[in-house]
Amino acid sequence: MIQKIKGFKDILPEDIGIWQKVESTAKSIFESFGFSEIRLPIIESSELFKRSIGENTDIVEKEMYTFADRNGGLITLRPEATASVVRSYIQNKMYAKDPERKLYTIGPMFRRERPQKGRYRQFYQINAEVFGIKSPLIDAQLILMLTNLFEKLEVKDVITHLNSLGCPGCRPDFRRALIDFFKPVSDELCKDCIRRIDKNPLRVLDCKSPSCKKAVENAPVITDYLCAECETHFIAVVDTLKKQNIPFKLNTRLVRGLDYYTRTTFEIQTSLLGAQSAVAGGGRYDGLVKVLGGPDQPAVGFAIGFDRLVEIMAVSQKQKESCIDIFIAALGEKSSTIAYRWICELNLSGIKAEMDFSGKSLKSQMRKAGKLNAMYVAIMGEVELNDGAVIVRDMKTKVQESIPIKKFIESVKDRKAA
Repeated sequence: MIQKIKGFKDILPEDIGIWQKVESTAKSIFESFGFSEIRLPIIESSELFKRSIGENTDIVEKEMYTFADRNGGLITLRPEATASVVRSYIQNKMYAKDPERKLYTIGPMFRRERPQKGRYRQFYQINAEVFGIKSPLIDAQLILMLTNLFEKLEVKDVITHLNSLGCPGCRPDFRRALIDFFKPVSDELCKDCIRRIDKNPLRVLDCKSPSCKKAVENAPVITDYLCAECETHFIAVVDTLKKQNIPFKLNTRLVRGLDYYTRTTFEIQTSLLGAQSAVAGGGRYDGLVKVLGGPDQPAVGFAIGFDRLVEIMAVSQKQKESCIDIFIAALGEKSSTIAYRWICELNLSGIKAEMDFSGKSLKSQMRKAGKLNAMYVAIMGEVELNDGAVIVRDMKTKVQESIPIKKFIESVKDRKAA
């Protein structure tokens, strides 16, 4: 038997309901905040991710699915969506009419990392990106929107962690301070972090290794190195969140794994998935549009780990079973012909109606109706045809009533509308 590739998964019909709930809720909330959906290719030029994410990041060095195209160029299955959204913003000159754009996208991403609970090699993300707005108020509004989404989805065990990563003007001083701190304790760091000291020292702060966590406990904090403009921006974000009563935790050790982040950075974390605590994260990336060849436009956004969010919801709440509106148990060829016509008419009217196509016994058909979690079952055989009426059973109360065949469709529609 051919099996699925390690780190990939099937999303089965019995699980899809929760996925659809998350997606529809996110779309509704995002659009109420003025966002428009954008759909993007899953394959991009490898250069896009090298220039945006950073060549010294784990994603680019170790995790990307990169292939040689027939023309000799390198292409990559997208490991994240922000770079693709920025590429589209630039290529389609969205900034020409109005640089302020709010965009969201939902879809699969690909990274070849070690599979863990809530983390897969093909994983899904919900992304929201804002272009052309420099104000710290939009940073706070994105966090508000995320908080509102989790509230609507009844996900309670989450907390927003907040930090600032400074800007290209103030970050170099912090970077040098980190290098000076890390080198004397390098023997306490893991191999990856030793390599990161000179290339990407901020990533050492994000390492999950217990020895690295202990070694960096007293490391410098970015908030001590912020320039006046970055400090003013961060204070404005913090004050706005407080005024809106949005709970958050200042976390000076919070960094993001991608090089393009500047200033505000945040994560929504939970304890429900063990060590893999982040279910959403984002922040500002004011220089990325220019780096990728576009105009110098500010930008801010976030990504939600769709798979992790679904895992959290499965742990924290019991989902309702999917059900159908009515099952027609038809006995005999003539009854089956009528039942088929009925279910087609009901399906076209938006009503979930099913029947048995194999001519099984009434007992078998009732068993199938139960498996489908049917709200009602209509029973029709030779006796019912002669009487000109169908028996309709409420599967919850077990109450039965007789409905004239000529009024059956109308009756079902009335029940659905009630």
